[in-house]
Amino acid sequence: MTTRPGSSNEFCWMDLETRDPAGTAALLSKTLGWHFAVDEKDWRKATKITVDGHPIGGVSDLANPVYPPGTPAHIAYYLAVDDIDRRVEAATAQGARLVVPPFDAGDQGRVATLIDPVGAAFSLWQRHHFPGWSFPSRTAGSPHRMILACDQPDRAPRFYEEATGAPLICADFITAAGAAASVPGWELVVSVDELDSVVRAQDDGRAAVTRSEENGRRGTRLSTPEGLSFQVCRTQR
Repeated sequence: MTTRPGSSNEFCWMDLETRDPAGTAALLSKTLGWHFAVDEKDWRKATKITVDGHPIGGVSDLANPVYPPGTPAHIAYYLAVDDIDRRVEAATAQGARLVVPPFDAGDQGRVATLIDPVGAAFSLWQRHHFPGWSFPSRTAGSPHRMILACDQPDRAPRFYEEATGAPLICADFITAAGAAASVPGWELVVSVDELDSVVRAQDDGRAAVTRSEENGRRGTRLSTPEGLSFQVCRTQR
């Protein structure tokens, strides 16, 4: 099987943490083709994001008292690992800072959050009953790759290989430019059939859309009013 996002030692889930769940859902539904709905089977009644019926992420409301006041809107990305306690130990030995120690997320899996040596946040996920996202290859609106823009693109991949025990195949490490140079972070690349809906979001004033060429690659970036951003590419058929 071809390695893709969701495989072992690859990113497998995302959580959109926002103060405007309704507005975020409306925007991303129109631009990326995502479907947002409350999961009635989940005891928390959590909002899940699906593509063609396949789950790819969730939504958290930062207005919930569980979040400290002033927590900025952001996207948490989860990296699948085999043994979270051992991988946390390996990551911290390689210079990562542990933010949230490993804990059980019910019977679904075990999770921990860290800051890598170049300053990007990420979470580790060890599956129990929940493996993460799963979708057919080349599905429009599905996760395509992950990108980390930072000031040490040579150091970062070595860190993740040492921490997880294998290189990240579905990830690219590039030199950060502009504001990204001061705030490194992982960004999801989403494949879509057409970019027209993304461009219209800019024209309608609902989102910021920028086109750039970084490290020899052309990219289109979609940013919500809160700054949640995704890179967008055409689906390869």
